Amino acid sequence: MAVVELNKDSFEETVSKSDFIIVDFWAPWCGPCRSFAPTYEKVSEDHPDIIFAKVNTEDEREIAGHFQIRSIPTLMIFREKVIIFSQPGALPEGGFRELVEKAKELDMAEVHKMMEDEKNASA
Repeated sequence: MAVVELNKDSFEETVSKSDFIIVDFWAPWCGPCRSFAPTYEKVSEDHPDIIFAKVNTEDEREIAGHFQIRSIPTLMIFREKVIIFSQPGALPEGGFRELVEKAKELDMAEVHKMMEDEKNASA
């Protein structure tokens, strides 16, 4: 699947309608972002069941601000509308592939249960 560009109009809809989405926050002037782009594209081709998206932080300052993106590139993984990973820095291909596999293996029923337990504990 091709990498999709998200903007303020498409971001929320894409995240809310997708069970698994990986977002690369980047900027055109960022060297590490440009270096990571081919790896991101390559790994996306091996996972047609996952949406791989990019957000240009220069053009989409509102989204970057909402997620408090302070360093780029930043990878963020959403599963079932829950952020399960958010970290700045470009990953080597092997590390990125391993991250995707671990994110796939995550038991989301357990994650939702933990979130519900935390919510109830703080209520």
